[in-house]
Amino acid sequence: MNQQIFKPFQCGELNLPNRIVMAPMTRSFSPGHVPNQASADYYQRRAMHGVGLIITEGTCVGHSAANGYPDVPFFHGEAALAGWQKVVQAVHQVGGKIMPQLWHVGGVRKDCLQPDPSVPAYSPSGLLSPNKENGVAMKQSDIDAVQQAFVDAAVQAQSLGFDGVELHGAHGYLLDQFFWDGTNLRKDRYGGDRVQRTLFACEIIEQIKRATGKDFPVLLRFSQWKLQNYDAKLADKPKALAAFLHPLVDAGVDVFHCSTRRFWEAEFSESTLNLAGWTKKLTGKPTITVGSVGLAGGFVDEEKRGMVNQSAVATEQFERINESLAKGDYDLVAVGRCLLQDPEWVDKLKNQHYDQMLPYHADALKKLY
Repeated sequence: MNQQIFKPFQCGELNLPNRIVMAPMTRSFSPGHVPNQASADYYQRRAMHGVGLIITEGTCVGHSAANGYPDVPFFHGEAALAGWQKVVQAVHQVGGKIMPQLWHVGGVRKDCLQPDPSVPAYSPSGLLSPNKENGVAMKQSDIDAVQQAFVDAAVQAQSLGFDGVELHGAHGYLLDQFFWDGTNLRKDRYGGDRVQRTLFACEIIEQIKRATGKDFPVLLRFSQWKLQNYDAKLADKPKALAAFLHPLVDAGVDVFHCSTRRFWEAEFSESTLNLAGWTKKLTGKPTITVGSVGLAGGFVDEEKRGMVNQSAVATEQFERINESLAKGDYDLVAVGRCLLQDPEWVDKLKNQHYDQMLPYHADALKKLY
């Protein structure tokens, strides 16, 4: 096997030993929203067995409406930040690299959730999805507060020793709700065409760069599909995708994490490139491909609109990935459920011990291992 996936990667000050990224996966194993020793062990175990870069589960920034799920970790407050300090130390102790994914769920929030059960959802136009109301539309003061919460989290990440940050701008959460024309109906400068709808995120990125310096890596995860609508599109043609991406590049995005449900699918009819391939072609920026890597079929059950319960190992994908890396279609490969099931997955891939790779089963979601 051509071992392109195990070649080092460098982007500015970010140096990785290989091209394998642990994808962010919500685990809901942080009681009181504080990462604990089990969290540190969980991430350290993956770093110890060869993951080049770990992107943590989504972690909520310091805004009262940022949270959407029980027992997810926060990235604010003394206890939560002390917990993250232990996670960083555990990963760095074994030579790993790690970034937190900074998250605000926006219109997805349910009113019953912590930290304040009375707080409604906040989103660009008070919508969960097109024509479906939930919570309230953000005022300028809300926009300012949320942007500052992202900046504060990035500054804290840098001070704790993280190797960069990723902003969660995908899957129909807050940043993506600003991107999406179905949920952003604003008439002010944060609404309008697809370029104008990037402004909220662009301002966050610019402020983070000013606060942390140009060398602190900022990744942006984005997607066409949404949890609310698998068929949604931010851009239906390469020209439209370029218009969406260029303001984000100008704002300071260092790497784009291009989320799809199946990485092997072409994004547009013009070529066989997937979303990560098109993003790199249009921007020149490094990209991460993701979407059912190592899984037979995919991680989403399209008919049931949920996650699959099990999947066999798809070893035939590995040569395809190496060929795409060799051609420069994309730079990094994010692996989700395979690493959730098997912390030694990267070692087994490197040594071509395919017969030892564990098939994915949803029981892996029931524990933090």
